[in-house]
Amino acid sequence: MAPNIFLVRQRVSRLGQRMSAFQINLNPLKEPLGFIKILEWIASIFAFSTCGGFKGKTEILVTCPKLQENKTVKATFGYPFRLNQASFQSPSAVNVCDVNWERHVLIGDYSSSAQFYVTFAVFVFLYCTAALLLYVGYTNLYRDSRKLPMIIFGFLNMILWGGNAWFVYKETSLHSPSNTSASHSQGGVPPPTGI
Repeated sequence: MAPNIFLVRQRVSRLGQRMSAFQINLNPLKEPLGFIKILEWIASIFAFSTCGGFKGKTEILVTCPKLQENKTVKATFGYPFRLNQASFQSPSAVNVCDVNWERHVLIGDYSSSAQFYVTFAVFVFLYCTAALLLYVGYTNLYRDSRKLPMIIFGFLNMILWGGNAWFVYKETSLHSPSNTSASHSQGGVPPPTGI
């Protein structure tokens, strides 16, 4: 038992010596492997920042038959796109057509897709950061080791692609039949007849 612990300590010590040999080498960034990681890193930043910080609004122009004037009601929404919780708001202190507009909401809940997109973009950002750190700072360790490129980047890439394929399967009609018409249980109010 003691000789095994000694061998493990020696290997950890050698690995620690290699890891402490951080040297910046920008040459791997000129190669396709490093250059593509930079592009992926930048794209992941744009992906989670644009989706995670998105805010929008929709407006409806309402004509009241009694008053013969047009009023606008608005519904604002944003990430994570739970539209069935975004209610319409009438202009301040104005009763538009004697309707309680807060009862009316947008239809749909797209939070699972949006949250998956942002989460995956954050994981890609972290993965690319670690890969660039290894390519730029520990080039010798990466090139001298045969197992390191296969275990950190080969298997991790396989797990990420497998997870992506699983969630694509869950989000498509392959997993469950799609309902093409919006259901009223999603928070929407059915439109009046004749529209």
